[in-house]
Amino acid sequence: MRIVLVDPSRAVQRAMMLLIEQGDHEVVPFADGMEALACITQDRDVRTLITSTQPLSITGIELCAAARRLSGSRRALHVILMSSTDDYYLAVTALDNGADDFIHKPPNPDELRARLRLADRVTSMKQQLIQYATTDSLTGLNNRRAFFDGAAELRRATSGKQPLSVIMFDIDHFKRINDTYGHDIGDRVLAAVGGEAKIADGITGRLGGEEFCVLTDGGVTDAVDAAGELQRSIRALRFHHDGQSFGVTCSFGVAEWEEQDTIDLLMRRADMAMYEAKKSGRDRIVASDTFVLTAGHDEWAGAVRTAVRQV
Repeated sequence: MRIVLVDPSRAVQRAMMLLIEQGDHEVVPFADGMEALACITQDRDVRTLITSTQPLSITGIELCAAARRLSGSRRALHVILMSSTDDYYLAVTALDNGADDFIHKPPNPDELRARLRLADRVTSMKQQLIQYATTDSLTGLNNRRAFFDGAAELRRATSGKQPLSVIMFDIDHFKRINDTYGHDIGDRVLAAVGGEAKIADGITGRLGGEEFCVLTDGGVTDAVDAAGELQRSIRALRFHHDGQSFGVTCSFGVAEWEEQDTIDLLMRRADMAMYEAKKSGRDRIVASDTFVLTAGHDEWAGAVRTAVRQV
């Protein structure tokens, strides 16, 4: 388990590192709380934070709170405040501000190692729960809610300073595949198409049924090129059943972020472009705003529209 240790004293750091490493853990030491927080932000393999009450640049309580906000519900991070006092109210304040545990400094070696074993168990279980809650079990891609959460987070991070585009695609005649070959083969097709989507740059997800999505950096031209690569790789897939061999195609809709857009509006435009690709012959790539909207586009109720309403 990778652990960030924060204490302004080099002597304390050395003593704590010796104890922690005896439990086969990896320790990354800091004197400065803000530097430690930056490390936790960048390194998602960090699973435990141990901080003293008075690191440099920020208090231990403030660091506990900041680390808890950072981890949110999408990351397994165990936070431990370490103090040389037995102040009951300090422990209560730490727990109220995001800490998961409170230990005395210097800690009893056996107690420290036991608490770290607990942290390892708890974070392992939370990582599993997060995996179940955010991942489509069939394809390994983000599920619908995780995709929309990731898309919103990416948009906040970019703050409109770089172009974003979305690629929506749908397996053509998927119902026919299920009816002809059975649902086991249909699941195999979904998993294989999901595997090709996983290679694409960006945030990828299965939104429901046979519909997939990729949110990627760059403008519509780059996104159309990326969709073309996906189209070719999916066409190259082959499936076998009872001596028969068949391939699949997908219909693609592409849209670029516009001023005053929201993730919902961006996705809806890509959804209508995908509908146009299906309506005009399938196995095509269509960019939004390159066709005349009709009542059929507005009434199209694919997985994206359902997802937008439920997020």
